[in-house]
Amino acid sequence: FLQNNLSGEEIPMDYLKKRGLIEKTIKDWRIGYVRDEWRSISDYLKQKGFTESEMERAGITKTEGKNTYDRFRGRIMFPLFDSASRVVAFSGRILHDDGKSAKYLNSPQTELFDKSKILYGYDRAKQAIRKFDFSILVEGQMDLLMAHQAGFTNTVASSGTALTAEHLTLLRRISNKIIMSFDSDNAGASAVEKGWALALSSGMEVK
Repeated sequence: FLQNNLSGEEIPMDYLKKRGLIEKTIKDWRIGYVRDEWRSISDYLKQKGFTESEMERAGITKTEGKNTYDRFRGRIMFPLFDSASRVVAFSGRILHDDGKSAKYLNSPQTELFDKSKILYGYDRAKQAIRKFDFSILVEGQMDLLMAHQAGFTNTVASSGTALTAEHLTLLRRISNKIIMSFDSDNAGASAVEKGWALALSSGMEVK
């Protein structure tokens, strides 16, 4: 549904292309867009037979008081995959910044999604990490997509969450070598400092 919603929306497609993504990357990674409506996703899923309880447990909807509404609205949608390439969660980037909403919104912790154990792109990067004997770690979805598009298919991303020991365990099982390539701003510098300290303490070779 999220992907199909993209076909009639020129603005989100234009945004993705301006960021440097080609149509093949958008399609291969199943990037989509959800309109800025309160119930569009849940109404669609109801037609497919899903219950309100199932949608909330999966992190698709949110309840406040007596009102239940879609968690993601007006956002570019990036499906998050587990190691077997199954969609377990979403990360949504706001398309039109209203100055109030978070730039990125991720699915909450659910029965399917544990953010401390999921690295964006890990399912697709595994073979390349094994082949080249090192992984490249970047900060977010767009950085990862551009890296893969440029041929650096051994790249994974922390998907906006802090790097954890569980993340490093996933990578260390395939290769003990890691290159960290974070943003050069203060937040990126702080994140990479914590990241390489954690990686070194686990015995990895870090650049």
